[in-house]
Formats: sequence, C-alpha cells, structure tokens
Amino acid sequence: MSSFAARCGIHDERREARAQQLSRLIGESGIELVRFVWCDLHGVTRGKTLAAPAALRALREGVGMVSTLMLKDTSDRTAYKVFEPGGAAQLPGFEFASNLILLPDLSTFRQLPWSPATAWLQCQPWFQDGTPVEYDTRRVLQAALRQLGDAGFAMKCGLEIEFHIYKIVDTHAQLDPAQADWPGQPPNVAMIHPGYNLLTESWFDMAEAALRIVKDTAQALGLPLMSLEIELGPSQVEAVFDATDALTAADNMVLFRNGVKQALRRAGYHATFMCRPPFPNIMSSGWHLHQSLVDAKTGVNAFMRESPSHGAGREDAAHSLTTVGEQYLAGLLQHARAAAVFCTPTANGYGRYRPNALAPQSVLWGRDNRGAMLRVIGECADAATRIENRVGEPAANPYLYMASQIHSGLDGIRRQLKAPPATQAPYAATNDKLPTSLAEALDALRGDDVMADAFGERFIRYFTHIKQAEATRLDDAKDKDDFQRREYFSRI
Repeated sequence: MSSFAARCGIHDERREARAQQLSRLIGESGIELVRFVWCDLHGVTRGKTLAAPAALRALREGVGMVSTLMLKDTSDRTAYKVFEPGGAAQLPGFEFASNLILLPDLSTFRQLPWSPATAWLQCQPWFQDGTPVEYDTRRVLQAALRQLGDAGFAMKCGLEIEFHIYKIVDTHAQLDPAQADWPGQPPNVAMIHPGYNLLTESWFDMAEAALRIVKDTAQALGLPLMSLEIELGPSQVEAVFDATDALTAADNMVLFRNGVKQALRRAGYHATFMCRPPFPNIMSSGWHLHQSLVDAKTGVNAFMRESPSHGAGREDAAHSLTTVGEQYLAGLLQHARAAAVFCTPTANGYGRYRPNALAPQSVLWGRDNRGAMLRVIGECADAATRIENRVGEPAANPYLYMASQIHSGLDGIRRQLKAPPATQAPYAATNDKLPTSLAEALDALRGDDVMADAFGERFIRYFTHIKQAEATRLDDAKDKDDFQRREYFSRI
C-alpha cells in the first residue's frame, strides 16, 4: 500500500532517497527525539515530538494534528464554534475538531543545538483525503511565489529584526499553579542593558552572554547571520541576516525566532518579539524587510537601473529604480493600508506608528529615509538595489508578510502604476496615514478587492475572523495592559 505522502502526490524517488538518508542519519547520530513542527497563523511553531522509531515512519506517513490548531487566536482560544451545527460551515474539513496530517519537508531537517539528541522537521498540514490545507500560511507564500514566477520573477529578502532580551529573575508567578490562568503570567525579568546609547560597545559587552547564545544558535542552525547590534531601547537588540530567496528567508525567520526563544530560555533569559513590551520608557521593535525582485532565469536584480531615466531627479523613483522597480514600489504604496495587518498583526504593534521614532506613520516612500514606510536603497548600477519596508513588527507571520508584498507589488506591475515623488517630510500631518489599530487594519484589508482576490476570499474571511476575535477581546478587556502582558509578552 502506498504511503500517505505518496497519496498526496509529493513522494517521488527523490523524496524517498532523502527519507532513507534521514533514516540512516537519525540512527547513526543517536537522535532520540524528532520534533515535527508546523508554523501557525501567528508565526508560532507547534507540533508533536516523536521517539526516533516513530519518527522514521512519520517521514512517509505524517503525524496527526487536531484541526483546531489552525483556528486559534493569539490567546489559544478556538475562534470557530466547531462543535455547533454550522459553526465551521465556511471551513469544510474542520468540523468537530477533526484530524489533519502534518507531512514534513525533508529538506528542513536540522539537529537542534540547544536540545541534546533532538532533531527538527518543518511540516505542512494536509486533509486526511490527501488534499492540501489552503489556509496554511507557508502555502499562501508558495502560491504568491508561483504567481511571481509566472510573471518572470523571483524574490530575494534580507531580514533585519529588532527584539528584546531580558534576564529571568524568577518564574514564581508564571509557574505557580494557584495563579494559572488563560493566558498565564510571564516571568519576572530584568534588563540585559539599560539602553538609550545606540550601538555602544559597552552595552554590547554587558549583553554579550545573551547575544553569544543568539549567535551560536543562529549559526548552528545554518542561518546567514551577519550582525548583532545594540538597539536604542532598554534591553533591545537587533539581528541582521544576509539576503536569500523569499521562502528560505521566511523559513529562517520562523526557525530563528522560535529557536532563539528556546535556547535563551534554557540559559535563564526571556526573549520577546512583541513590538512594545509592557514597561515604561521602552522602544518599539520593528522588522524591516529588505526585498528585491530578480529575473527568474538570469538572477539579475530587476530593480537595478544602470543610469537614471532621462529627466529624472533624485526625488523620482526612476532615478535609481527600473520601470519594474517603480511599478512594484507603487503597488506597495497602493495596498499599504490593506497589507498593514499582515505586516503588523498584533494589536500591540500599532503603538509603534508614531512620529520621529524611526518608525513609519504614513503611506509614502523616501530615498534612504528611515522615517518613510518604504526606503529605497541603492544608486544606479548597484546590484544590491532594494526596497526596505519598515512597517513590519517582529511578531509578524513571515509567510503572510512576504506574500502581502508580492501581491501588492505584482498589482503595481500589472497595472503599470507610477510612484509619487519621494517624501521629504515623512511625519507631515497631511500625509495619508497607516492604520492606527488592529480593527482599522482589518477594515482596510476587507475593503481591498485586489488583495482579497490575490489571497483568495476564503483565506481573507478565515484570517480576518480569527484576528477579529483578538481585536474584540482586547476591546472588551478591563485591563488592556494586562491583556497585552499575558497575551503577547508571555508568549510571543
């Protein structure tokens, strides 16, 4: 009888050879446990850990997963009433918390540097009849990349991620059974550096023990880490990664974020990718996504211009971007408000959009302007010419963040949109503003027909339904600070 992977149409001779190779590796390396992991809607890794003998079978047969894991909001509450008649009518296959099957991408196999004799495989969900689950966010990005490929392009992305690391003082409140709640308390923490001394070497030295764990973890996982830096805020740091293809970059973000949290936790630290941790006098963290298109056949940067367009001034996109680059830029601007909820998916993240804070507030672009939402980097004949989107928060699901950029940019290319002049005043009161709340961002997405068509109306309904549950609970919360402390700081 054929394996489940074969019935799904993905198990060919090449995959079988890889499965046999991994079987030998698991046996020869003394691996005892294998984590079969899936990235959920909120960018959190979930899954099951199998003993080595069971893991060998799961390479071909997969691992069962309760389908409600795909229906959770950020509190881990199921946002659909799956046990009520019609409660999951819009989601066939999810009724009554039925099972899905996780099948691993065998190319993602890694041994975890912080967990002895433990390996890791990234998976994607399938229905039991062998059809793919379209709501899986990795599939959403894969579908967007196929559309991009049909247009003759591929995408490269570089990651620039700000986050906070704290030293755990005690976990009494978090682990005291008498204080258990849903969601629970975070640990009590202290800072690893006092902040407000950007890039200072002495603060790096103070934080080096934690940052070495970050470095060692990233490199042991094979991630293209370039630098670790002290950011402006207290206990805030930044990691910068070299550019890769978009799917690899998204996978790397998932692996980095969750791996770093686990490795630091074992050493007595609490890392959070929450945008604005629940303390006074902190600085918001952003995730700046550097992106460019390349010719799918030649790999040549499709944004790079050899010389400025005739008559173009430095305020014009055509001064350093090709026609395709300008059209892509214009598409990002056209759909910026609708895409905001994919770039900043938590209610907490909208506190970052404020003037004169090295964070965007308005829908505009600038030439090497860190106050603008979109920063065009590179002069003529620069092979690294790219667009940096500064709107994202580090908690964003990377697959949805990148897919939103592709769909926005492709619309600009298809409609041959022209970008406005570069801003000289990114915080002017008259500028078209980004959404200021999760609820406003959801409304902007619902009102954008192009994005609904690109992502698919069923996915948009699914996504907005779950995110609306989060927004509604925040609105109803008596203590909104405590809501964010438990829901975001404790978990993200």
